[in-house]
Amino acid sequence: MTDMRETPPFDPARLDTEDPPPFTRLNPDGRPSFVLTCDHASRAVPGHMDGLGLAAGDLSRHIAWDIGAAEVTRQLAERLDAPAFLAGYSRLVIDCNRPLTSPTSIPTVSDGSEIPANRDVSAAEAAARADALFWPYHRQIAGTLDRLVAGSEIPIFVAVHSFTPQLNGGDARPWHIGLLWEHDGRLVAPLRAAFSSLVPDICIGHNQPYAIVGPSDYSIPEHGQNRGLPHIEIEIRQDLIDTQEGAELWAGRVAEALESMRTEHGPFEMLTPVKHNP
Repeated sequence: MTDMRETPPFDPARLDTEDPPPFTRLNPDGRPSFVLTCDHASRAVPGHMDGLGLAAGDLSRHIAWDIGAAEVTRQLAERLDAPAFLAGYSRLVIDCNRPLTSPTSIPTVSDGSEIPANRDVSAAEAAARADALFWPYHRQIAGTLDRLVAGSEIPIFVAVHSFTPQLNGGDARPWHIGLLWEHDGRLVAPLRAAFSSLVPDICIGHNQPYAIVGPSDYSIPEHGQNRGLPHIEIEIRQDLIDTQEGAELWAGRVAEALESMRTEHGPFEMLTPVKHNP
């Protein structure tokens, strides 16, 4: 049962050395073929926020982070020699893959659990969370991509996520991975072929179990579509990567599929940007 006690509001002045930074940057000098992100890498909550008023078990669930995704991203950064960015805080504090205007930017309920600290969040507090935790992460990603493009590099932007095998008591999700895009699907068929060659019985969802539709997401529209970069969001089912062995296995498969796609079908051109209103 969710603990409904009152919780302290977010206060950037109360962040201290025990709190993680807003993002971690891996392999900054890696080759520019790929740029990787993991928006839901962490389940950390600022220490002064009293765990958002949630039971400790809730902060270990998928509602707080994308289980296994951070380790897969770390492995990919090493295997692909690619720069990568990992968001530093739980999606329950502020979701780094939601526009700030989205009602799920600071969710009040997630998969049946109420989030006490997110009830009646003021505009000032929401802005403070964004300034301290959301914008530093995304500005670093944007700066890296802009420098590469200015230097005539066209990186493939890859957003790494994971999904729970079952949501809201619904049916079991059969997909091993999902490939997500909105306007630019040119990487989908090559990636599907590469994955199918590596794992003959793989079940791949096209815009499953989620889809990027208009303002539903932030990272792919902002960093990929807005620049016309080749891009893809890769979702991996959490029960496949919730151990070190599983994360290493699937990171190896994703890395090989991405490299095969780039080698056999690249180089990719920049397309006319598709602007969105975050």
